[in-house]
Amino acid sequence: MAHKLVIVESPKKAQMLGDFLGDDYVVESSIGHIRDLPQSAADTPAKIKDKPWGRLAVDVENGFEPYYVVPRDKKAHISKLKSLLKDADELYLATDEDREGEAIAWHLFDELKPKGIPVHRMVFHEITRKAILEAVANPRNINEDLVEAQEARRILDRLYGYEVSPVLWKKVMSGLSAGRVQSVATRLVVDRERERMRFRVASYWDLEGTFDAGSGKEPRMFPARLHSIDEARVASGSDFGPDGELKSKRGDRVHLDRAGAERLVEVLHDTSYSVRSVEAKPYRRSPYPPFRTTTLQQEASRKLGMSASVTMSVAQRLYEGGHITYMRTDSTTLSETAITAARNQVSQLYGPEYLPDAPRTYASKVKNAQEAHEAIRPSGDAFRTPGQTGLTGDQFRLYELIWQRTVASQMKDATGQSVSVRIGGAASDGRDVVFAASGRVITFHGFLKAYVEGTEGGKRSDDDQVPLPDLAEGEAVNAASLTAQGHETKPPARYTEATLIKELEEREIGRPSTYASIIGTIINRGYVYKKGTALVPAWIAFSVVRLLEEHFARQIDYEFTARMEDVLDEIAAGESDRNSELAEFYYGNDEIVGLHTLVTELGEIDAKELATFPVGGPDSGIVLRVGRYGPYLEGPDDEGNPTGRRANVPDDLPPDELTLEKARELFATPAGEETVLGQHPTSGRTVVAKNGRYGPYVTEVLPDDAKKSDKPRTGSLFKSMSIDTITLDDAVKLLSLPRVVGHDAEGVEITAQNGRYGPYLKKGTDSRTIASEEQLLTITEDEALAIYAQPKQRGRGAATAPLKELGNDPVSKQPVVVKSGRFGEYVTDGEYNATLRKDDTVESITLERAAELLAERRERGPAKKTAKKATRKAPAKKTAKKRATKKA
Repeated sequence: MAHKLVIVESPKKAQMLGDFLGDDYVVESSIGHIRDLPQSAADTPAKIKDKPWGRLAVDVENGFEPYYVVPRDKKAHISKLKSLLKDADELYLATDEDREGEAIAWHLFDELKPKGIPVHRMVFHEITRKAILEAVANPRNINEDLVEAQEARRILDRLYGYEVSPVLWKKVMSGLSAGRVQSVATRLVVDRERERMRFRVASYWDLEGTFDAGSGKEPRMFPARLHSIDEARVASGSDFGPDGELKSKRGDRVHLDRAGAERLVEVLHDTSYSVRSVEAKPYRRSPYPPFRTTTLQQEASRKLGMSASVTMSVAQRLYEGGHITYMRTDSTTLSETAITAARNQVSQLYGPEYLPDAPRTYASKVKNAQEAHEAIRPSGDAFRTPGQTGLTGDQFRLYELIWQRTVASQMKDATGQSVSVRIGGAASDGRDVVFAASGRVITFHGFLKAYVEGTEGGKRSDDDQVPLPDLAEGEAVNAASLTAQGHETKPPARYTEATLIKELEEREIGRPSTYASIIGTIINRGYVYKKGTALVPAWIAFSVVRLLEEHFARQIDYEFTARMEDVLDEIAAGESDRNSELAEFYYGNDEIVGLHTLVTELGEIDAKELATFPVGGPDSGIVLRVGRYGPYLEGPDDEGNPTGRRANVPDDLPPDELTLEKARELFATPAGEETVLGQHPTSGRTVVAKNGRYGPYVTEVLPDDAKKSDKPRTGSLFKSMSIDTITLDDAVKLLSLPRVVGHDAEGVEITAQNGRYGPYLKKGTDSRTIASEEQLLTITEDEALAIYAQPKQRGRGAATAPLKELGNDPVSKQPVVVKSGRFGEYVTDGEYNATLRKDDTVESITLERAAELLAERRERGPAKKTAKKATRKAPAKKTAKKRATKKA
C-alpha cells in the first residue's frame, strides 16, 4: 500500500512524528549519519587506495571531490530505507534544520536515489503536533549552499587532521591527533597555563573596618574597607601586574605591607570619623535573553554542574521528547506565539505588575548567526511549568532552567538603588584616611523573581543585596573595629568548560554546536584533564602546541581559525566558491604557504627539544621531559653528570605547580629509588619503601636466585602514613595484607583486603566495605561476622549512618553527607555518589570539595550519543546543478 515516507535522524523522533502524522505516513530514522568519508584503511575503497591522496579520501588533485562510504553497520539499514521507499509515493527528508542536518538530508537523497516521486525537505524547530503538521504542509528544497558549506567544513577537518596528525606521531608521540578547532582550543588552555606559570604572587595589605552608624539606624553596623591614605589610593589586587610589581610607579598608589597596615591600625585607635560623601545611583538590571546553545552550556555548567556534553545530551532528549525547541541555535529570537505564552505565564504566576507593557525582543549578537532558528525555549504555544512535565532528574533540572530563563526574558527590569559612601578621619600621626563602603538595595525584583544568572569567580549575583544605613554627608560615625588584612594576587583562573566555551565564542572560533564535542575530544585525547571544574593541560599538550606554533603557525592562529568560520559562512550564503577556498587552504598562493607544502617541506624537527621544558629557569639545570610513559624530571647529580638524576612527575600535578622547590622534592623521593627499612622477621628478605607513579608503597626485595614465577609481596601505604616516617614494623603489617580474619559458620574464609577503592572484607564472592584502613589490621572475626550479618542492599553492603554532614549541595540543594561504602568513603547528595580521592579524608573534606566531586560525577551522567557528522549538498526537487559525487 502506498504511503508517504518520512526520514528523521533518531528513533525517538521517529516515534513522536509517527504519533502526530497518522497512518498515511511511515516514519523511519536514519539513526544519525548514513555515510561519511572512510574512517580507516579497511573502509577505504580499493580503487582509490593506490592514489597519492587515497588515505585522505578526498581527491585534492581534482576539485577536492570526496569519496563517501556507507559504514558496514549502516548497510542493512540503508537496504531497509530503500525497501520502504519502493512503496512510497512521496519522500520527506525531516533531518535537523542546521547545516549538519541539511547535509544528512542530501546524503539520504543521493544514496536512496528516489525516482518518479516528489521529494521534500521538511524542517521544524520543535516536536509538537502543530509544528509537525505545519512542516509537512510547507516543505522546501534542500539548500545547496548550506550543504556545500558543511562539506567544505568536513573536507577542511579531514585535510587538517590527516595531514598534521602523522607529524605528531613521528615527532611527539604515537596515537595523538590534531584538529582544526580542537588544536586551537588546546592552545587556549595551554596559553592560560603559561600565564599562570609566568605569574608572580604579590602580597598587599589593607584594613577592614566595621562602623557604627548609631542607634536608630538600620542596619546600625556596616562594613567598610580602607580606600586611600592622604588622597593616594591603597593598592589592591588589580594594581599589580603578572610580574608581581605595581603597574604604576608614579606614587598614586600606596602599597601597604603587614607592618604598615598594623601600624595604621594603632594610629587610628582614637580617630573620629565623619561621612565625607554619599553617592546614590538608581540600579536597573534588564533580563537576560533566552538561551542559545552556548549560553545554555555555560549556565548549565555554573548552576547544574553539567559538562557541555551532558548538557547537550540531556537537551537532545528534551527536544526529542517534545519538551523544548531545537537546542543547536545561535538565535535569541522568540516567535510571537512563544512571547505570548511567556507573557501569559508571567501574568498568571507572578502578577500583572511584573509584565512589561510591550513584549521584549532580542537581537542576536552572534556574528553570522546560523540559520533562522528560535532561541531554546519550552515547546508549544502554551508552556508547561516544570511540575507539569512529569520530568525527573537532569531532564527536569535542565527544563526548569530553560523555562525560567524564557519566562524571565519577558518580565520587567529589576530596579533599586546603589549607594557609595566615603568615610574619613585623621590618624594620630597626621595621615588622612578614607574608608569606602558600597551597598545595593533592590526595591522591585522584576525578572529576578523568576531567574538569577549564575556567577563565577566570586562575582556578586544580580539579586545580592548589601544594605547600608541612611547616612548624610558630615554625619559622624564610629569605628567599632579595625583589622589589618593581608591578601595575595591570584594568577589568571584556569578555564572551566563554561569559560572556555565563552572564550571560543568571543573569539569566533568554531561553531557553538561543536563546542561540546571539541571539549570532549581534548579531554578524551589526554591533552586536558579536569581538576574539580578547572581544565588543566597535560604536559603532552605543551609539546603538541609547541610543534604546531613553530611549524603550523597559521593553522593554529586564533584569528586565522576565526576567519575560516567567516569563509564557511560565505560559502553557505553563496558568496564564496568552495573549491577556491579549499585550494587556498591546502595549496596556498603567492602570499600564503598552504598546508600541503608545510607538511611535505617540514625540514628538521628536534623531537627531544619539543619535549623538553626547563624548570626554575635555564640556570637550574633541571628540565621536564615528556616521555613515552609520561612526564619525568631530569637534572644534575652530585657527581656533576647533567642528566644523572631522574624522577617521575605525578600525573595529577598541574604544570604551574611544578616549581624548582617541587622538582627538588620529587628528586628527593623519586619513583624507583628505595629506602631500606630492614629485614622481614619471617622471610628474612630486605623490605624497602618506594615512591611509585600511583603512590608510595613497601615491598620485599627478591634474592638474585629467585624464580621468574616468584612475586614480591607489596603493600600500599595507608593515607595516614608517610614514606619519610614509615618503620619496618609498619611495613611488615602492610605486607601481611590480605589478612585472614576468620571463618563463618560454614568454614568459609574471611579476609581483610585493601583495594583500589578502599578497605573491604571478602568472603567468597561477597565483599563488604569497612570504615578505615586501620581496621584492616585490627578487625576481629566477631566484628567481621557482625558486618556480614547485616543485609546487603541492591547487591552492596548494608547502609551505614553518615560519617559526616557537610551542608546542602549548591547544585541539587540536597544535604551532602560522607558515607562509608563498598569502595571506600564517598560523598552523596542522595542522587549522586562520588568516591573520595587519595588526598581526601573524612576529617578534612569540606562542602566545597564535596561539591566538586559531585559535579565531576554528574558529568558522567547519561551515555553520550554518537556525534553527528556531515558533508555535501544537492537539490531535492531540482536537477542537481553540481558535479556528481564520487562514492565507493
